[in-house]
Amino acid sequence: MFDPVIAPSGTLLGLLQRGRGDGTLHALTAPRAEALAALDQCVLRDPRHDWQVENRSLYYARLYLDLHGDLARISQHLFDAEDVLHTDESRTGLALAVLGHLASYGRGDALVLLRRYAATGANWAWALDELALRDDDRALRALAEPVLARFPRTPEGEAELTAAVRDAFEPRPWRLWAQDPRDEVGARVRAAGERGSFDRWQRQLTPAGPRPGWSVDAVLTWAHEGLERGAALHVPAARCLAAVAGPEDRPAIVAAARDGLDGARCTALRHLADAHDPLALDLIEAAAESPSGAVVDAALESFERMRSDAAVRRARRWAHRPDRLGSAAGRVLACRGGTQDAALVLGALREAVRGEGPDAPALWTLLDGTGRLGIACAAPVLRHVYRETTSSHLRGRAAAALAATDPSFPAGFAVECLWDCEESTRELAARCAETADARVVEQLRRLASDPAEEDDVQTAVRGRIGPDATAA
Repeated sequence: MFDPVIAPSGTLLGLLQRGRGDGTLHALTAPRAEALAALDQCVLRDPRHDWQVENRSLYYARLYLDLHGDLARISQHLFDAEDVLHTDESRTGLALAVLGHLASYGRGDALVLLRRYAATGANWAWALDELALRDDDRALRALAEPVLARFPRTPEGEAELTAAVRDAFEPRPWRLWAQDPRDEVGARVRAAGERGSFDRWQRQLTPAGPRPGWSVDAVLTWAHEGLERGAALHVPAARCLAAVAGPEDRPAIVAAARDGLDGARCTALRHLADAHDPLALDLIEAAAESPSGAVVDAALESFERMRSDAAVRRARRWAHRPDRLGSAAGRVLACRGGTQDAALVLGALREAVRGEGPDAPALWTLLDGTGRLGIACAAPVLRHVYRETTSSHLRGRAAAALAATDPSFPAGFAVECLWDCEESTRELAARCAETADARVVEQLRRLASDPAEEDDVQTAVRGRIGPDATAA
């Protein structure tokens, strides 16, 4: 699937794509047809920065409810011919998750679509997981035959069925089908479940990777061979080194960290950094100038994990460097520096936004550090990241940093955060949004009474407006 084009943050579509609370507030006052068209576009062309971890489904489902939107566009998307050609779950996963939430809210049309798609759609397993949480036993039992028909009675088909039963996210339908008295259903599912259990047992008995008794040289060789195959094994290999290496092996490990083959060098750097070896920082500095991207990545990653005072002191020296090591030093100071490092952290934050934009990976650590150090003068940069980032997780970090640094946050962004797509951002807003705004009190009550809302959010709400929060 191609990445969707994200609209400017000042448009209704851009706000909804980002999952911002202002998106909901604007949609509820915009012309209904315009709001529903923008909502459909978001659901049918997943806008998430990382679809596997960011939340949008509950956010969009609530807006369908508020706008009394029909599901015709979702139905057309699910059962389009493209479903056969493009079977990646990212094409339909968001739509199916939205339907799941709508079914929880009592939308029977959403339940019908999920049942139909589970029986005929390419991403049937996702639809079945949604139904497992919400449908009744009778309807789930009716899906046994169309689902099992996907797996021909051949060795290959039975192997695929075994994997489906073993890897099911929600096992409830499979357990119901295993109780079916018909051999072609119950006996077949039970047999697949037994084979899946045996597969797991075999994997546990024969784990891949180093074995007890391996030498330091064998571990380093294994790490490099993995890198040549495209697998970064330096992290597990470093753990193996910690188990097998003795004091007499330090010279060999230092030599590997200085000029060994790339996979071995990555592993040795990680091991020495984790052990706070006196030479680790010098070796990391040298590795940061390596022509190998894998070595540079491992060196910086190892440095950012170090928690010693020596690492912080070195970070203060390196923070002025214009290269990747200088950027890593800024992140180290954001995590472990003191108030005297505020200017360096602010400089790193500004440089990251200026150089890489509001979605820069470095911002995750820098935003947290800005809030931790209470850098009040960073508020304009934080507001910019909050408005512009396409990552709802990153926006949540910006909101937390603003809560710690910007006195205007409770009456400003915190209000819209009550409608944000991310649970943690709503929880933050529930704890600090200014209740003088009538919309805040109304939304707090709605969150407290919504059965789909997360427990942490409802706990925060009740901490603000008391145990009778569910009263209208």
